[in-house]
Parts: sequence; C-alpha cells; structure tokens
Amino acid sequence: MKDARSPSRRPGIRAAMFVDFDNVFTGLQALDPAAAKRFAEDPKHWADALSAAGSGESARRFLIRNCYLNPVVYSKYRTYWTRAGFRVIDCPSLTQRGKSSTDINLVLDAMDTLSGSGGIDEFFIASADADFTSLIQRFRAADKMTTVIAAGAVAFAYREMADNVVESHDFVAILNGTTVEPIHAVASVQPQRAEGAPKAKPRAKTASAAVKEVCDFVRTAPGPVVGAMVAHRALTADPSLKTDWGGYGKFGTWVAQIGQGVEYTATRGGWVWDAQRFSSDDLPTEADVESGIEERVARVTDVPALSAAQFRQMFLAMAARLREPPANRNELARLVRDDCVTAGQPVSRGAVNFVIQGLGYVNYQLNENATAEGLAAAWTEDVEELCRVALMEFDDAEKAALRRWASGGYLEA
Repeated sequence: MKDARSPSRRPGIRAAMFVDFDNVFTGLQALDPAAAKRFAEDPKHWADALSAAGSGESARRFLIRNCYLNPVVYSKYRTYWTRAGFRVIDCPSLTQRGKSSTDINLVLDAMDTLSGSGGIDEFFIASADADFTSLIQRFRAADKMTTVIAAGAVAFAYREMADNVVESHDFVAILNGTTVEPIHAVASVQPQRAEGAPKAKPRAKTASAAVKEVCDFVRTAPGPVVGAMVAHRALTADPSLKTDWGGYGKFGTWVAQIGQGVEYTATRGGWVWDAQRFSSDDLPTEADVESGIEERVARVTDVPALSAAQFRQMFLAMAARLREPPANRNELARLVRDDCVTAGQPVSRGAVNFVIQGLGYVNYQLNENATAEGLAAAWTEDVEELCRVALMEFDDAEKAALRRWASGGYLEA
C-alpha cells in the first residue's frame, strides 16, 4: 500500500495583511499629505514593495489582504483597493461618537486566520493603534512572525511585542518611491542556503568622496563619534547616498562595510570610531548617561532619549525651517535633523519624526507662525500625556524636571 502524498506547498513565506485604513490614512495626512494620497489610491505599489523580498522561497505571498474602512468617510477609495486585490470590509460608525467597528472586525478576521488551515507564517497589522497589542500577543504565542506598519507614534509595549515595525518615516519613503530596497523577509523564516550552493556575491565597497570624508573625519576625531554626525558628513560629500545608501539601505550597513579601520555599532543611537586608536570600550558608558527622569520616561514611553540641549536645538531649527515651510513633513524632519547636526547637537531623523507626530497629536499648527517656545510647550504637553497614559507617577520636583527636560529649558516649572 502506497503512502498518501502530502499536498505540495508553493514556495514563499505565507503572509496575511490587515489594514486599519482610517488609522493609517489620518496618520499619514499629519506627516505627508502626498504620501497619504498615494497610500489610499495606489495600495498595489506599497504592497508589492513589502512582498518583493526576493524570489522563490524567500519572497512573501500575501494569501490574505484585508482593508477595513469607514464607508461613510472613505468610500471613494474603495475601488482602488478592490482593484489592487484587497478585500474591503465596511466598518461604519455604530456609536454616536463616531467610532467605527474596525477594531472588532479586524481582530475577528485575524483570529479566524490564525486558527484556520492556511498555515500563515507572518501577520502584518497596518495600524499604530495600541489596542492591537493583545492581538500581537496571540500571534507570538502561536509562534507566528508579526510586523506592524505604523503611521504615527507607536506605544512602547506594542512595538516590543511585534517582531518588526515599519516606522512612519520608512513607510512614507516607500510611498514616495525614495526607498530602493524592499523591506526584507523575516530572516527566521527564510530557508537555509542549500549545502554546496554558491554563496551570494558580496557587494563591492562603495568608493566615493563620502568614504574618504568619513575616514578623514573619524581618524582625526578625539574619540568615537555619534553616528548622526558621521552620516551628515557623508551625505554632504555625496548627496546621492540619501536615496538608499549606495544600495545598502541604511547608514549603519553602509558605514560598517567601509572597512579601512572604521568601526560601527548601533549601540545607543549609533557610534563610529577609528579602530587604530579606539575600541568599543571607549564608548560612553551607561554611567555617563543621566539616569534621572529622562531615562525613566524614555524607557517607558519611547520618547527619544535626547538631552535638553538637543530638544532645544530641535525646536530652534524647526521654527526657523517653518518660516518657509518645506513641501512635506518628511522633508521637514530631514532638514531639522541636518540643522541639528550642523549646530553640534546631533539628533536622528526618527527622533525628529517622533516629535513632529507628537505635535500633531496636540493639534499644534506647523506653519510660519510657529515659535521655538510654542513648539517646546506643545511637545511638553504631549510628553506629559504619554506619561499619564503609561501610568507614570511623579512628585512635584520630578514634574518640574520633566518639563525642563522635554521643553529644552523653555519651561522652568
């Protein structure tokens, strides 16, 4: 008697996508209206970018693509999504306060998929809504990979529960077509290279003015240098790198492949140093970093762990740039990041984006009337709200310290 043959499985990582349209669209509108329009009217573009992680067994196959939207507000976008192969689920408002039924419909469908026979390897949740944290926990308990696509600030617990987070600025870059490299498939579910198969050919090291600039800068520095400052020097020497860092996707990957005695670590925001004179032992120790109210708030709320001086410089740079507003919020974040680095108070682009999102949550208008003091006050209000939601408690002295830190010294009490 012959054994029954097991059903064949097509190659690729089986994935399911659940999109909270209202949440992502409104979040993108606050960051970059043009990107929000592309998200709503061309879902095939960014869905393909998420799928394009290679070929054969290393590529994603979205077996399920669901979009949940409020038909009263966003019905005009339905056609774009159905034509892109998404199943659109209407989630009208069922309460007097206008809250839609997206959350419950998305969770029910996701749980049905989890318990079904489709053998899904990876679940994508496109929403910054921390209410889905419990859903992500269920996926992890079932040993499934999870990716969150966020267009806004992401709660710390929600971020930590997911295996991967596509940050808002990275998603905006995909939508605007400024990211060449697709988002890679999850390494832990990619197949191993067959024994005897040829190794992938390593990329040639970038030979450019940027490499020379970085090497000269690092070799003359008095110690390890903050990665943001090194990235700024590289981009100044070779602006073409800003697209995808010479095919390496990120600054960290690009600078790590330079060699020539240049070492890099992603520790505490990223550091670069000359291996001939320094080592990782010369990096600032945890004891050098203030462990007061700043460290506590940053650890619990995911607020950028910047110094008061860095926040102050960010507000000054942002107010100056808003006198002639850039085309979009993503461009504003880049310009403010560059201005802070030039001023000797380097901050990451992600930190600037986080602050911009927070200003949006408190409805602060980013226009030519914005002032550094106004930006500081609005941002501090958002930080205090994040602490309240996280159930953090402070005495009067700690509250005053929090306001001084978050405002960059503009608010003394």
